[in-house]
Amino acid sequence: MVAVQDVLAQPALALRGVVVPRPLAPVRWVATSELADPSPFLEGGEVLLTTGLRAEGWDHEWEGYVARLRAAGVAAVGFATGLTHAAVPPPLERACRHQEVNLFEVPHRTTFVAISRLTAQLLEQTEQADARRAVAVQRELTEAAARAGDPAALLRVLAAHLTGGAALVSAGGAVTEAVGTAVPPGLDLPAEVARLRPQGLRASASVGLAGHACLIQPIGLSDRPDSYLVAWTPHQLSDGQRGAVTTAVALLGLAAERRRDRLDTDRRLRARALELVLTGDARTAAVLLAAVEDLPGEVRLPARLRAAWASGPADRLDDALAALEAELGAGALAARTGDVVRLADAPERTERAAGLLTELGLQAGVGAAVGLDDGERAATTARYALAQTTPALPLVRWDDLVDDGVLALVGAEAAGAFAASYLAPLAGRPDLVLTLRAYLRHHGSRGRVAAELGVHRNTVRHRVEEIEAALGRSLDDPGTRVSAWVALQADAARRLEG
Repeated sequence: MVAVQDVLAQPALALRGVVVPRPLAPVRWVATSELADPSPFLEGGEVLLTTGLRAEGWDHEWEGYVARLRAAGVAAVGFATGLTHAAVPPPLERACRHQEVNLFEVPHRTTFVAISRLTAQLLEQTEQADARRAVAVQRELTEAAARAGDPAALLRVLAAHLTGGAALVSAGGAVTEAVGTAVPPGLDLPAEVARLRPQGLRASASVGLAGHACLIQPIGLSDRPDSYLVAWTPHQLSDGQRGAVTTAVALLGLAAERRRDRLDTDRRLRARALELVLTGDARTAAVLLAAVEDLPGEVRLPARLRAAWASGPADRLDDALAALEAELGAGALAARTGDVVRLADAPERTERAAGLLTELGLQAGVGAAVGLDDGERAATTARYALAQTTPALPLVRWDDLVDDGVLALVGAEAAGAFAASYLAPLAGRPDLVLTLRAYLRHHGSRGRVAAELGVHRNTVRHRVEEIEAALGRSLDDPGTRVSAWVALQADAARRLEG
């Protein structure tokens, strides 16, 4: 960048600063005009040279003249003396001082052409220097990116070039790497990332606060951002610095894509291993897990395991899978299949993971604890437990439903026959069956049933009356409720196994 102070510092021009409140104002070109209002012909950043030919006798007019130039964004006014005016007019000097516009005197012996020529040379030299620096920075960034697994090395190069700082922020808003100066006060990284995230890879932000310029760019090459690069500097960003940020984003994106490819391969291996475990082939599953890149040493599956099934909004399923991998480690038997995330692990680890899934906004069902050779039962019971979940009851365990309950004593065949007989009056009315299940789950609270089913309380009341009429029993009777609950549980188990 060529600044006003750089032009004034040229000894060959012999320029004299009269009022220079902004010596670092960038200069983009030199313009000459004798118009009373040259502002319509300016683009900003010019050094405006004038002899004041049209300004003889001006006094208060200088105030408006300077105001128009300031609004046009001139870098400085160069006033030639020894021609129309013997010296810089005091009203002009006062106006520039009042409005903080740079003003310098051009002596009679210095031509406007000389100022234009030397300024053009400074601009050209600066552009060449910027180009050389850009190439050097790109080379340094590329070399830093080649250091596998060390994004901090690249961030350090970028922060040094910006004379500021840089950070990598996860899609969830957590800072994973940060180098250079401290994050500017007032920059809420989680909030900024949350605002940009729905827009995917097309979104970026430029934030100015606390005397800093900040850029936020998404990292990634496909579908959705892997993370975000945040860069800040206490100065206005130059084109070269913006180019450095762009290069860093591209390099980090390539690294993220390589990590994603490796992660996808590992996930496919783990998904297949999970299928094998759930069909009873634990030996082959262990062989597959040994091929997972980040899983060192011998793979040993637990002697007993539980499975868990979880469902929810599509955009949360991928986050949930990533959270499970972080919680359970590289060898986690977890996978997303369609609209369900599934996992199998030691009972205590599965319980902990199921709690994590519900914290992330999913509904989860935890199956029975079984031996390693009984994976099919682990899967069946987990799927059944998930089917019993609701937004009001996001976590259901098989043990709480059936395994330790009355159905275990009755037996599957007898329970199925009882269910078929008891629920026969409700055949063909799935709305009544759903209402009965919700009514029992919420202990007869019609308000909660209405909220769960998304219907009016009067609709619930009418359905309960229909159920009682069909069954010939009052749902206020505890015995009726127990029988209805057993019948519903047995019917669901029969349908699941069938």
